[in-house]
Amino acid sequence: RVQLVESGGGSVQDGGSLLLSCTSSEWSSRTYSMGWFRQVPGSEREGVAGIDSDGTATYADFVEGRFTISQDNAKNTTYLRMTALKPEETAMYYCAIGVITTSVKQMWSRDWRDPNFYTDWGQGTQVTVSA
Repeated sequence: RVQLVESGGGSVQDGGSLLLSCTSSEWSSRTYSMGWFRQVPGSEREGVAGIDSDGTATYADFVEGRFTISQDNAKNTTYLRMTALKPEETAMYYCAIGVITTSVKQMWSRDWRDPNFYTDWGQGTQVTVSA
């Protein structure tokens, strides 16, 4: 089982920025893909961004160029840089990891928001954006 630890959450003003980090207990750059999700109580978990083993990033439409996902293989760490944050983006943010082999990579690139692709999840880090 892969352990994931998120950090970097906090409270910011409307329009503020945060850098979330997710450190994995293991990492294989050849097969792992990572996703960032968020959830508010009473709502479903929604995908924010994903990155595959080639470093190709993908984003939810609502990101609109404000967020950047990146991977530092040497540190087993995935980052999510968030800028121009909005109050409605207040949520618990989670990272998740999945083994995405070559045979399913195309499927993942299309359906990366599907939680079933991911086998392990972090505990989450709270992001609060005030108006």
